[in-house]
Amino acid sequence: MPSAEGGPAASSVLFVCTGNICRSPTAEGIFRKLAADAGVADAIRADSAGTHDYHLGEPPDRRAQETAAKRGYDLSGLRARKVERADFQRFDLILAMDRDHHAILARIAQPSTGHKLKMMMSYARRFREEEVPDPYYGGAKGFELVLDMLEDASQGLLEALIKRPASG
Repeated sequence: MPSAEGGPAASSVLFVCTGNICRSPTAEGIFRKLAADAGVADAIRADSAGTHDYHLGEPPDRRAQETAAKRGYDLSGLRARKVERADFQRFDLILAMDRDHHAILARIAQPSTGHKLKMMMSYARRFREEEVPDPYYGGAKGFELVLDMLEDASQGLLEALIKRPASG
C-alpha cells in the first residue's frame, strides 16, 4: 500500500540464486542503488540469499563485483548466506532468478507465504527471458548480460513497489 505522499509503503525484497555469489547479490546491489537514487532507500529493504550453502560467508564472485563496479554498483560488503524458511516471514517479496530456484523456494514456503514468491524477470520491461542465466561458468559477456537483465528487472520492480500516482 502506498504512503499518503504517494511513495512506497515499507517493503522488503529478497533476491535468490544458487550460491548467493553472482546473480542475487548483483540484483541486491543494483536494486539498492536504484532505490537510493529514487530517494526511497529507507522505505525498501533488500537482501539476497542462495538456495545452497556452497559459499557461506564469502563475498560475491570477483567477476560479478568487477562488472557491477564498472556501472557504479558496489557489491563488496555483501556476504553469501543460505535462504531460510523464516525469510518468508521476514520479506514481503522473494524473487527467484530461475525456475530451479523457484521450485526449491516453493517447497520451503508455507502455504500462507507462497504468494510472496515470484520470478525476478517477471518485472523486466525490455527482456522477455523468464530466467536470469548463471554466469558462473562463462566469461565476461555472461556477467554483462546478467547485469543488463537485472538492471531492467530491478527498475521494473522499483516502479511496481513505488506505485507512482498517475501524473496529470
